[in-house]
Amino acid sequence: MRHVIPMSKSRNLVDWKYVGDAFSEETLPAWADRTRGAALWAPDVEFVDGQYRMYYVVTETTVTGEPNDNAIGMATSSTPGGPWTDSGAPVVGPRRGGGGEPGNFLWTFDPEVVKDPASGSEHIFYGSYYGGIWHSDLSPDGRSTVGGAVQVAIDNKFEGAFVTRRGGFWYLFASTANCCAGPTTGYSVQVGRSTSLTGPFRDKEGVSLNESRAGGTPTLYQNGNAWIGTGHNTLATDDVGQDWILYHAIDRADPYLTGTSGINERPMLIDKLDWVNGWPQVRGGCGPSASLQQGPTVTDPAAASPSTARAAATSDCPSDLAVGTLDRRNSDEFTSAKLQPDWQRVRNPEVTLSGGTLDWVTERTDLTGTGNDASLLLRKPSTDEWTVETKLTIDLGTDVVRNFQQAGLIAHVNDDLFTRLSHVAIWNTRQTEFGKEMPYAGGLSYGGTIVGPPAETTWLRITARVDPSTKEIRLTPFTSRDGSSWTRGGTWTLPAKSDIRVGLLSHGAGGSGAPPATARFDYFRLYTR
Repeated sequence: MRHVIPMSKSRNLVDWKYVGDAFSEETLPAWADRTRGAALWAPDVEFVDGQYRMYYVVTETTVTGEPNDNAIGMATSSTPGGPWTDSGAPVVGPRRGGGGEPGNFLWTFDPEVVKDPASGSEHIFYGSYYGGIWHSDLSPDGRSTVGGAVQVAIDNKFEGAFVTRRGGFWYLFASTANCCAGPTTGYSVQVGRSTSLTGPFRDKEGVSLNESRAGGTPTLYQNGNAWIGTGHNTLATDDVGQDWILYHAIDRADPYLTGTSGINERPMLIDKLDWVNGWPQVRGGCGPSASLQQGPTVTDPAAASPSTARAAATSDCPSDLAVGTLDRRNSDEFTSAKLQPDWQRVRNPEVTLSGGTLDWVTERTDLTGTGNDASLLLRKPSTDEWTVETKLTIDLGTDVVRNFQQAGLIAHVNDDLFTRLSHVAIWNTRQTEFGKEMPYAGGLSYGGTIVGPPAETTWLRITARVDPSTKEIRLTPFTSRDGSSWTRGGTWTLPAKSDIRVGLLSHGAGGSGAPPATARFDYFRLYTR
């Protein structure tokens, strides 16, 4: 028997007790299509006008009779543990995708309802990668939307909206990248803020979350410990006013519920969230914790005291991420008419040097999967701890689909074990992705995590540090739009004593039909510790 929105309760946000399911197979909403195996997802519970309202996704409905016609429903109860009574119809119905083909529906997922304290009105956010995140006003009874919908975050980058108000701003927390790629899951949370519920929501650098070169300030991201894929969050405040972020994550050593494929195992974690200069930070920017710490403060005498939650190990957040000393022998300013002799040319990249830049047309090749036909330029660091940096100009345009043209940096062990930090075209968006490929269970696993917003000229940096306990190599990405202010992203690890070479790439032009772009690298700099 499957659980249909299981419910648990806690007095301290740490210790949880299962108390039942919101629905059973017999009490599913009448408009949920049982014949097509309708599932209910992503509940959001609010207390409004003396009743609890639970909003949730229904994956298959009777509204259209077509597959994938997902929608958002609402049920009410006098208590948070139910029983729940469905309202009888979708709050946000199925929305057709472009072209209107049967079964082509935008992803109407992940409801998030908030109340405007100024007007007392209720508002709902919803959506996912296919279609983006949208805002609608709710009717007073919460059973339908009123007026038009407004898109607040671009498609093909964001899902899982959580919205909160603080200091005159509305903050939109949204998850990005693949939630469920097993051992290479790079899911993470980015944030923008606005004075209006309808946006525009802008990140710390002033870039909108609703444009092609998509903004978003990384707020929750993996740091190289056991936890990867940290995303789809909510917030809670304890009895002394401390904010906590609750979220899904994946143990990279045990990513699946059973075996080595299928459904990803995503337990819930909790960590402190603080506000620094008007922006949220998880453990000072360190990301998920790994061992026990003092948990939320609860004054209820029936609660456990003190409560405990997952917490920081000493190696969770390396404090020294300075670039180090420039290794001039292994760096190249591209001021000569030809490459320096120490470059290793893999599969003969067709590059030209002129005017102080290395120019490289994006190849119709790739490095992921089994093809392994992309060219590379590589060098060997002289130490185990290093930083590589480049200044990249690439005109990927905006909006036009150019899957998956990209250029940037790579840390390469072999063609099936590497990380790459690229300015990349992902459908209609332009993002900076820090991806990893690795052998897993007799095959290959690839996933990426998203860093800061790109520009036509973007600075890229990868820093390598050796974990003092495991001796794994932790690779952390940084991006910049001006060369001085850097945004940190999520960390990938490579095995201890990996024979890493670092360098440049420019590939991924196949499949989109768009002409290739030209990547222009101003320099390649290697720093050592």
